[in-house]
Amino acid sequence: MPYPARVNPHLERARTHSKAWAYGMDMVGVPQHGTVIWDEHDLDSHDYALLCAYTHPDAGADELDLITDWYVWVFYFDDHFLELYKRTGDIENARAHLDRIALFMPAGGEITATPENPVERGLADLWDRTVPHRSAAWRRRFVESTKALLEESLWELANINEGRLANPIEYVEMRRKVGGAPWSANLVEHSVHAEVPDEIAASRPLEVLRDCFADGVHLRNDLFSYQREVQDEGELSNGVLVVEKFLGLTTQEAADAVNDLITSRLHQFEHTALTEVPALFDEHGVDPAARAATFAYVKGLQDWQSGGHEWHLRSGRYMNEGALDGRGPILSSLLTTAPRRLRAYSHPPFGAVSASRPAVEPPLPVRLSPHLESGRRRNVDWARSTGLLDGVVWDERKLRAADLPLCAAGIRPDATAAELDVIADWLTWSTYADDHFQEVFGATRDLAAAKACHERLTLLLGDDPPAPLGPLEAALADLRPRTPDLPAVRRAVASMTSSWLWKLANLAQNRIPDPIDHVEMRRRTFGVELSMSLTLPPGARGGRAAQTLEHTAADYAGLLNDLRSHRKEIRFEGELNNGVLVVRNFLGCPEDRALRIVADLAEARLAEFRHAAAAAPDLPAAYVEALRNWLAGTAHWHENAGRYRETELGHHPRFGGPTGIGTSSLRISSLLPAGR
Repeated sequence: MPYPARVNPHLERARTHSKAWAYGMDMVGVPQHGTVIWDEHDLDSHDYALLCAYTHPDAGADELDLITDWYVWVFYFDDHFLELYKRTGDIENARAHLDRIALFMPAGGEITATPENPVERGLADLWDRTVPHRSAAWRRRFVESTKALLEESLWELANINEGRLANPIEYVEMRRKVGGAPWSANLVEHSVHAEVPDEIAASRPLEVLRDCFADGVHLRNDLFSYQREVQDEGELSNGVLVVEKFLGLTTQEAADAVNDLITSRLHQFEHTALTEVPALFDEHGVDPAARAATFAYVKGLQDWQSGGHEWHLRSGRYMNEGALDGRGPILSSLLTTAPRRLRAYSHPPFGAVSASRPAVEPPLPVRLSPHLESGRRRNVDWARSTGLLDGVVWDERKLRAADLPLCAAGIRPDATAAELDVIADWLTWSTYADDHFQEVFGATRDLAAAKACHERLTLLLGDDPPAPLGPLEAALADLRPRTPDLPAVRRAVASMTSSWLWKLANLAQNRIPDPIDHVEMRRRTFGVELSMSLTLPPGARGGRAAQTLEHTAADYAGLLNDLRSHRKEIRFEGELNNGVLVVRNFLGCPEDRALRIVADLAEARLAEFRHAAAAAPDLPAAYVEALRNWLAGTAHWHENAGRYRETELGHHPRFGGPTGIGTSSLRISSLLPAGR
């Protein structure tokens, strides 16, 4: 914990106020369907005013009163939901209870519904006291995070009813919603009177800050609440339990691993705030006042982390006996975690790695398009005509080894010949572009040139495209008029190429990414959104159920790619953005153990995909079937294409293969018009 905890001077006033408020809302001593949720001792021992005084140390007296009331409400909601619905498994009444809560959070206008219980009564009061002071953009974000906080309680309840334990990736993703830290981040903006500018609120750096904050808050809570949740409440939604069972560790070993993950997320938070946020300001032309507001928000998140930690050490709600004894200073924390921080920057590139890999369960039998063979011939002709076979990044041997028409034929087996050509050519272009970024900009660490290339590619798919320069742009210009849903593809390409800038930044810093950041960015670096936008029915996309299916499918494919490309990337390319290396660095484990863990994660996401598909009968059957084809085709391509085989790696110029053209020549040729 690198930030000192400070306490708000208005603590005692907030204690008095929040206690009176809780009584006024009937939260204390008033039975709910025959069950008393809190008595006075519960409220006093939990000490939510102390939590808010630590997490919002600079808030004024009135603001601290309001913030404390919000936290009294959210913890009461959690315990009310536990006693009335989790313990009884009453999912139908739980859903009805949650549906009514939305009535007391109107994005615009007044509340018209009549509260029927303390949860609704408290929310109505808080909503009227808070939202008049905030912008429409803030209200929209707060409504979304509050709804997610409440509605994902059904996910926890469903898991309890099924006796189902989440896998680690699922757990972190869902815990952010049900755990409430994004909701808390909105209240940080409110308490410091500094809203994040709407034009950057949805950007990657701000999302990463919120996610790192959320993960630190929730995983810390899991450590302190393990005993109460797992042993007393029968809860399955606890990160220590998830890690314990998934990795086969003792409880203490799992707690240590979760603690290390908290440290890693705090390091990622600092890294993003210092290296990505300032560049974001410049990119969007954010004015000085908005920059100051954003940094006030970042400081508020830091205060929340340190204050939340301190409260967990002191609150009677948690297992913390003796936790305050013998604590060292902040410097001790920094020194203790320094080896982990340094290890992420000290990997020697091009090291020897194992050629073996663990088997991974295939998702489904694959069906291949009958147009595959003719599509392969047309794909070679197209690549040659657009200049991609320049003998620099690619030649015909490398193209045929990649065999992207095989992938297209599997992920969209019912496509017409023309549709298959478009998909195969897009996959070919994106794979060539990935290699281009790696070989041109990765070799030179020229991040400015990479960013300029990304911006040029974005322009080529825009409303007024410039004339293409070089094979990379010529091929993209050819694809543009042949693409059926250009706006979706444009967004997907921009997301993918910008994620390659993240990869290059890690290479330039010789930094192995944080494990959670790697998994989430892998969906973008692997080009999942692009291939899905070309193969899935657009009308069914969006919504929580569809997002779960797409994320689980994407993670299975990305982790499978990390396994298949591990030797190629680590040994031959000096890559750092590979899940096997990320796991090996994070856990400090042998390579074979890291390989097995990545394989287990892929299979766990596949099992979750099947579970989510079975639990979402309202999704169109054609959409689910298209995703199954996408999974099967992607897995089949990884097993059968030659891109990752030893025979292909033997051609790599770094280790005995044919000598390629120098990087400087490569950069120049890539900018020349096609045919030059």
